[in-house]
Amino acid sequence: MENKMPKDFFWGNSTSSMQTEGGWNEGGKGPSVYDVNTVGRSAKDWQVTNDNYHHYSQDLDLMKEMNMNMYRFQISWSRIVPDGDGEFNEEGIAFYNRLIDDLLARGIEPMICLYHFDMPLNLAEKYNGFLSRKAKEAFVRFGQEMMKRFADKVKYWIVFNEHNLYFADGFEHYSGVLKKELTLSDMYTVFHHTMLAHCELTQFLHENFEAKIGGMLATTEIYPATFSPKDNLYLRKFDEFYNRNLCDVYAFGHYSHEVMTYVKNQNIQMDFQKGDEEILKNGISDFISFSYYRSILLDASQLTENDAPNSYLTKGMKLNPLLEHNQWDWSIDPEGFRRILSRLYNEFGLPVFPIENGIGQSEIWDGKTKIADDLRISYHQKHLEAMKKAIFTDGVEVMGYLGWGLIDIPASSGAIDKRYGAVYVDSKSHKRIPKKSFHWFKNVFASNGDHLD
Repeated sequence: MENKMPKDFFWGNSTSSMQTEGGWNEGGKGPSVYDVNTVGRSAKDWQVTNDNYHHYSQDLDLMKEMNMNMYRFQISWSRIVPDGDGEFNEEGIAFYNRLIDDLLARGIEPMICLYHFDMPLNLAEKYNGFLSRKAKEAFVRFGQEMMKRFADKVKYWIVFNEHNLYFADGFEHYSGVLKKELTLSDMYTVFHHTMLAHCELTQFLHENFEAKIGGMLATTEIYPATFSPKDNLYLRKFDEFYNRNLCDVYAFGHYSHEVMTYVKNQNIQMDFQKGDEEILKNGISDFISFSYYRSILLDASQLTENDAPNSYLTKGMKLNPLLEHNQWDWSIDPEGFRRILSRLYNEFGLPVFPIENGIGQSEIWDGKTKIADDLRISYHQKHLEAMKKAIFTDGVEVMGYLGWGLIDIPASSGAIDKRYGAVYVDSKSHKRIPKKSFHWFKNVFASNGDHLD
């Protein structure tokens, strides 16, 4: 008997506001850290993007034509609260209300993400972003208001995109921190403040609405570079800090004992206050979601006992020579995808939901010929085959599958040279042109994933 995919399975697309919307100074929106020239960012890359603010109806029509039944999008904090902690902007709220209604009218379930790295500029300058509890409190206020406005229609929520990125080197780029000299205590403080916000909003949603909310990880399957015990030990420790520590909160309501032992031994000051433990206990998630693109190796010969586990990949990452890589050296490893699906479900017992997956390619449309993105088709086909093995062979409860930026958006660098989409977006005219993979996705989603050829 052929295994059939669950009838309520979600198929769709994920994006962020700063990589999609444009309209950076329209509709009452205030500036975010992406709208000005800050370290590592060029404002011009983010102020227009693919101009979804003016073209979203066309994009929703393409999603419907592709047979998607879910769209995960982000509400821009600074479009709703221009200065981060002041008056709510009703024009911005009306924009998202229209977007939600238009999704539902097309039979597409909305999933809202509340934060995807674009801290309101005022809070970054005033408080150093999530380094301050005041920014955390402002974010919780914003998130609760969005739930009050939309949770009667939106039944799936994410608080922080790729939440473990706030617990590793580079955390300042995701959390609105403009401070120059950063410490390990700063990293742990930012992470703790954001986890408190996640749990406070989770409790608020559960107490007031019939909706589900999930934690989200940035996952990369990591293998030991050699057979050495040290490679395996350091890999286990990194996984404990980078992945399991968050999942312990999502599933059980507390931090990892090993992580908190490290905090004590290293005298890390993470602003853990009275009452915080109870907040964590009350913030258990309904599911665990994650992004997955590739796998890598960890070479512990480059590391010492003085290196913080949060930083192991900074020194110890290596590429796997046994795998195919794209031009940015991101590997293609569908078996790693299956391993993560199965491990998360088996260890934490919550339904899992891959809400970002894809491969970046350099593509230029010649103005007439359809882009034949066969590598993208092959990539998604193999990852969906691996996912089905996780479901039918390993017994994993998977809620759905969302590709990343299936209508082209700028990559995280801000450039449009690295494209993930099934629909090409011309960077000047913003014309949308379906690629070969568009028609492949259309057939896969129409068959509920039963037919991947």
